[in-house]
Amino acid sequence: MSSFSVRTLPYFRVHIRLPGDKSIAHRAALLSALSSRTTILNNYPLNNDCLFTLRVLKQLGIKIVIKRLEGFRGDVRIAGRGLCGFRHPRSSLYVGESGTTLRLILGILAGQEFKSRLIAGESLSARPMLRVTGPLRMMGAQIDSVRMKRGSKIEEYPPIVIKGCRLMPITYTLPVASAQVKSAILLAGLFAEGKTSVIEPVKTRDHTERMLKLFHADIKSAGNKVTINSERALVSPGKVYIPGDISSASFFMVLAALVPSAEITIENTSINPSRLGVLKVLKRMGADIRIVTRTKQSFEPIGTIVVRNRCLKGVRVRKEEIPSLIDELPVLMVAAAFAQGQSVFEGIEELTVKETDRVISIQENLEKMGARVEVFRKGGFSAIRISGGKELHGASVRSFGDHRTAMSMIVAGLAAGGSTVLDDADCINKSFPGFTRMIRRFLLKS
Repeated sequence: MSSFSVRTLPYFRVHIRLPGDKSIAHRAALLSALSSRTTILNNYPLNNDCLFTLRVLKQLGIKIVIKRLEGFRGDVRIAGRGLCGFRHPRSSLYVGESGTTLRLILGILAGQEFKSRLIAGESLSARPMLRVTGPLRMMGAQIDSVRMKRGSKIEEYPPIVIKGCRLMPITYTLPVASAQVKSAILLAGLFAEGKTSVIEPVKTRDHTERMLKLFHADIKSAGNKVTINSERALVSPGKVYIPGDISSASFFMVLAALVPSAEITIENTSINPSRLGVLKVLKRMGADIRIVTRTKQSFEPIGTIVVRNRCLKGVRVRKEEIPSLIDELPVLMVAAAFAQGQSVFEGIEELTVKETDRVISIQENLEKMGARVEVFRKGGFSAIRISGGKELHGASVRSFGDHRTAMSMIVAGLAAGGSTVLDDADCINKSFPGFTRMIRRFLLKS
């Protein structure tokens, strides 16, 4: 572990361009491997999670060449082998701490005619997987996993052994809104005989649907229902540009909103409507945010976002909004601690089963910095109330081994008075390895 120290950031005005969106990159790599041609992925993010997806694909017989560029990004060439071209892995597939890699590859392996064993890092091995393995079993996949009691229910955890087969189509209603579970079922649907449908309680990010359309899959959406027909092979578009990661951008958006006289321009960023929850909440808080340019491309909208400092006010974020900003909640809670008045975030129980319990990690750290934070848990429902308006001070804070907690507390330290020391910045490499380097440049310019 390496600590990272920051101090009050008085002013900055910068233009930045970020590595590709992590969620989009995973899906682009997987579908490239399942198509029958070579695909080049431009602006692929070279973070730990996305690299694990590439490593797993290599173990499954996919030829991949990475041309590394500056800024922890690269151009990745993937030689697809078609839907049934994967090879039996010679050893266990290690996915590290990448929950997206694990859940999505399970959907693909459910349709392969061989057995695979997937193992994960310490944190991911403690995260529940029945939400994925359950519907895949309904489709016919044979799955063994570690079964343990969690509360009053039996849950499943890695390691997971899966034996694929020709799958049966299902219509599945998600009990909990989850883009990863939806994606795993849709990917499995590529190998089922007929139409597979997923019904969501609340619309989640639609990167999988967009990417499948780009690769010419027969997929249709109507309201909260998505249906894929397995009768069509995937066709590579040749090249895919992966827009900047809006989740990574959210840390800089909040920072610019909090630091006096600050302004930041974030270029070529994903502005997918299903991911704009963070912009909507910050605007309700009074932030000065504008999308100044929009670029049309065949599958994902891209834009340039400008954020300027403005005094923020408290906000209520309701449960139905959470799926559109689940990854941005920690840094939004930091914004709430600096805002005038109270902020309430409802229905945040999904934060308790991330790399760490992010409700606890954010509460403990913000309270160390002088914020008033109250957590409410009742009957499986969680909410958090943050009382802003009090000047926060620097402190020694903990990452809890969680990349989003770590980056959120760095933002808090830059906006608070005095100095803040984060105990572990290495975990940030999971999603954004260039983050601390960019922050050092901000500090040098100030």
